[in-house]
Amino acid sequence: MLIVDDHAGFRAAARTLLDRAGFEVVGEAADGASAVTAAAELRPTIVLLDVQLPDIDGFDVAERLAGLAAPPAIVLVSSRSVTQFRRRLTANASWTFIAKSDLTGEALTAAVAG
Repeated sequence: MLIVDDHAGFRAAARTLLDRAGFEVVGEAADGASAVTAAAELRPTIVLLDVQLPDIDGFDVAERLAGLAAPPAIVLVSSRSVTQFRRRLTANASWTFIAKSDLTGEALTAAVAG
């Protein structure tokens, strides 16, 4: 799994939570450009991707990752409500969304399974 968020505190908390839930976190990125590079190099099966990044919008990053030879599952996260992103989420049926406050191992498992 690759965790992409511009807030180091969230990345650290998510890594701890997901490690404890049995997920293998292979890397972290603080912006969209680094996320694309890291995903190409590390080839994670899941990318936990913040919607709002300082350089490239999370949805644009997700589109770029979809072009990889073995694209990862994309789970978008935000501190904002899913209702603000519903229209953009429908652009790709394989993308899922979890509010940052609702992130758990179980929620992530459900998001990538379904």
